[in-house]
Order: sequence, then structure tokens, then C-alpha cells
Amino acid sequence: MAWLNSLFVDHAFLRISWRNWGVVESGRLYRSNHPLPWQIREAARRHGIRSMINLRGHRTTCGSDALGRAAAAEVGLVHADQPFESRGAPHKERLLNLIALYRSLPQPILIHCKSGADRTGLAAGVWHLLQGRGAAAAMSELSLRYGHIAAARTGILDAFFAEFAAAEARGLDFETWLTTEYDEAALRAGFKPQPLAAWFTDSVLRRE
Repeated sequence: MAWLNSLFVDHAFLRISWRNWGVVESGRLYRSNHPLPWQIREAARRHGIRSMINLRGHRTTCGSDALGRAAAAEVGLVHADQPFESRGAPHKERLLNLIALYRSLPQPILIHCKSGADRTGLAAGVWHLLQGRGAAAAMSELSLRYGHIAAARTGILDAFFAEFAAAEARGLDFETWLTTEYDEAALRAGFKPQPLAAWFTDSVLRRE
């Protein structure tokens, strides 16, 4: 039943050939859409993956979730959950939890959401900021190359990094800005997506 749910309810049949793989930092952090079991085994073998962060969170009725956890356990990966939204302002506490995971989990780490476009791009961007690479490097992870559409409601993630860019120009580092100035409610209120793009990601792509 897990396989049927994964393939046809969670649309994993689309991910059999579409891997949406990316190297955030070689030997340390990699990104993808929700990997199938043999893709987890391959990542562990080829890239030495030791940990996996599921940005969808624990979903007890999702076949892809069950299969992924079992495959991670089979090859000895540390599995962690840190859910985010693809179309909402990132929650401060969740970002702080992600930072803690980055600093505590064995590397290399694989991060994934469902399609590897939005939440994974956010988490990859946060990694760059923690390495001191700046807002431009972070924003590059939210790319159409991975299927991210900035004009849609998912563009609120671009707006998040853009707000930090303004603080960066004033000399603030990411963690200081996040803990002292970031206002998720204000970000949510100020962001306006383009209606057609929002319809496409919400109704056609059905982003979570």
C-alpha cells in the first residue's frame, strides 16, 4: 500500500526519472525532491550521505514518507524532520531548528521536500547564509532551474531573502537579523503574488 500511495497519491511516479538533484556544497550538503528508496541508497553510495532532513515533516498517511524512512534506516542514515511551507512566510522557530540541525547532524546531509523546488531552495539558501556567503548566494537556490516560480505565492521565500539582503547591506549577519529583526507577519502581509502564477503553482503544480 505504501508504494501505491507514494506513486499515485504523492505523485512519486513523476520522480522516477525527474531527480531534481543539486549540489549545495560538495561533500557537505545536497538537495533533491522526495527521493525514492533506491535513490536514497544511491545517494549514500555515491556521495557518502550520512543524514537526511525531510522538509515536509512526518506524514503518517504518506507512502513516500514511510518508504523514505525505511530506506534511510536501512543504509544507516540519521533522519530528521523540519517542516516548512512553500507558500508561507518562514517561521522563525523552524528556521532556528534547521540551523541547529545543520550544526549537529553528521555530514554530508541531503535535504528534500516534495518537488525540491521551494522549501528545499529555502533550506539550501539558509545553508549559504550560515557559511557567510550572503543573500545573493542564498537567492540563487530559489531558481527556475529547480522549478521554483518567484511570481507565485512561493515567491514569498524570495522576499524573505530580499529582506535579509537589505539588512545585510546595513552590516547585519543572518542570525542576528533573524533573531532581532525578522517579522514573519509583516513579510506575509507585504507580499503580493501574481494571480496567474499563483493559480498555476496552487492548482496545477499543487505545491504544498
